[in-house]
Amino acid sequence: MSQGGVRRKDKEMSRAEIDRFLDEAAFAHFATVSANGDPYVVPNLFVYADGLIHLHTSLGGHFRDNIEARPRISFEMAEMGTVYPYGEFECDTTVSYVSVVGFGMVRIDSDPAGKARFFNRLMAKYTDPKLQRPKGFYPRLDMVTVYAVEIERVTGKRGPLLAVGDQWPAKNMTKSPGALAPDKN
Repeated sequence: MSQGGVRRKDKEMSRAEIDRFLDEAAFAHFATVSANGDPYVVPNLFVYADGLIHLHTSLGGHFRDNIEARPRISFEMAEMGTVYPYGEFECDTTVSYVSVVGFGMVRIDSDPAGKARFFNRLMAKYTDPKLQRPKGFYPRLDMVTVYAVEIERVTGKRGPLLAVGDQWPAKNMTKSPGALAPDKN
């Protein structure tokens, strides 16, 4: 699997950092293309396990139709942090963040045991373990489609939150040195 390329090498995440983020990220967007070329993006919960991304949808719809026509997928997960100034002008504002973007092949996992394994992992990731409900019981498995994404290329970037002493006005890191703001008369 290729990690892909990131233009801003100072923000590039290592593969270990990407894997950790995939384990912890709460939400993703999955992009597919229909048989006639229409793009489609769907937000979804997911589980990262065994080097694959697993997600589910209903039995039919745009997503499944697209996967059956073209089993290629792109995905994105991101977390926005704090917006803060680094320089003296309005455009000298940034945000701390973490983001991962990837591409791969997607397949339908129709094996009932594989679908149950996905839901066990999904419930472990998203539900309160203190809830008193039967574990591992999924009476509607035949009403959902479970997918497995084999990641071919993935990149990750992070923009860390600067320490207060490195933020403006304590430190001026404007990208427009020498620029003069217009007078306010």
